[in-house]
Amino acid sequence: MRLQGKTAIITGGARGLGESMAKLFADNGAKIITCDMGDPLYTYENVEFYKLDVTDSEACKKFSEYVIEKYKKIDILVNNAGITKDGMTRKMTDEMWNAVIAVNLNGVFNMTRTIGPHMEDTGGGSIINISSVVGEYGNIGQINYSATKAGVIGMAKTWAKEFARKGVQVRCNAIAPGYIMTDILKTVPQELLDKFAAATMLGRLGQPDEVARAALFLASDDASYITGSVLSVNGGMRL
Repeated sequence: MRLQGKTAIITGGARGLGESMAKLFADNGAKIITCDMGDPLYTYENVEFYKLDVTDSEACKKFSEYVIEKYKKIDILVNNAGITKDGMTRKMTDEMWNAVIAVNLNGVFNMTRTIGPHMEDTGGGSIINISSVVGEYGNIGQINYSATKAGVIGMAKTWAKEFARKGVQVRCNAIAPGYIMTDILKTVPQELLDKFAAATMLGRLGQPDEVARAALFLASDDASYITGSVLSVNGGMRL
């Protein structure tokens, strides 16, 4: 019960990594509020769902205020919501670029601009930005996605300094997953999955619960002296 008595918000919590984190955090004693544009595919004790578009800054502010009023504090924020719209740079449209920036970058800012200062005021908390291996190393055909995932690493490092500058125990870190077997990868041809697996030192793809366990560590007091860091959960991937 590593999160006993804590309240956590997980964006993009309807499925995939968000679902795995919500269930694991709840199993460890936290009260979870997940938010997403789509409806969740699961119900779980101590997990509340809230429909939210993270690109809407005013809606994010109202959501944060709702959680604070109901639960009195927010101890953990996981900025997990994200989308892809892949294409080579020469074929990248404004719509493709702006859509990914709006969710993956602006959405993270919209959530944290209220919750980070709240954690400062209440004396502590843990913010986790979900980045990606392509945010660390780049990837062909994903200029918009890689830019946003590099951006949330920069945000994490900045917030680690900003929200703790008065000696308050607010920590902010990023997790950079590699290829994880979520629903998106289940549509990828097996030969490509085998290629992705071969590009890792461990010779396999990751599972959502492996990223969730990394997030649980960073959210918990076990990581009380870790901030401004990037935890790579990619099986030793080499792009």
